[in-house]
Amino acid sequence: MRRAIARRMVKSKQSAPHFYTEIEIPMDRAVEYVDSAAANAGVARTTVTAVLARACAVALGSHPSLNALWTEEGLLQMQDVNLGIAIALEDGLVAPALLAADKLSLSATGEALRDLVARTQNGKLRPSEISDGTFTLSNLGRHDVSRFSAIIVPPQVGILATGATLERPVVVDGQIAIGKVMSATLSADHRAVDGAYAATFLEAFKALLTDPERLDD
Repeated sequence: MRRAIARRMVKSKQSAPHFYTEIEIPMDRAVEYVDSAAANAGVARTTVTAVLARACAVALGSHPSLNALWTEEGLLQMQDVNLGIAIALEDGLVAPALLAADKLSLSATGEALRDLVARTQNGKLRPSEISDGTFTLSNLGRHDVSRFSAIIVPPQVGILATGATLERPVVVDGQIAIGKVMSATLSADHRAVDGAYAATFLEAFKALLTDPERLDD
């Protein structure tokens, strides 16, 4: 597995001209939303990762050039958002795809994620989940990592790296307060998109997380 990872990552860094765009996102409302859902005993627990995956899939719907593959003929935009989810295993890292993630509700996204992680750990992934990813989300929010940059999974043209949600001083209406903030870094292939396009994707992602009720739509 390490040899396979090494081959793909070296190929990615050698062939894809990576550039990186970062945004800080207020997460107070998203965290409150997750906590509120967890308090509802009749609903399966919604996780922060499910919220991030849903927001990423929705944002990609309005940014199709990032939901794409780079081929010998150029950029191939994909219709479905098959969102790769980076999952750590004891001997390496895989990023199976949450197929048609853009068509899943938030609750369905959470259920599909739980199933995907369980089958990844048990070695029961379907071939399409391994081969058909169109974009990847790598979330290290469980760890004490404030921010990081990820390497694009070829032939995809983008990967979003999210760090831990941390409490820090923020300015609200001219006053200093303590808020929950998360850093998100987009690694993008410059052959496919430019900086302004990457910025608007991150802004769309941020807007969804600061108004998480929209993710139920």
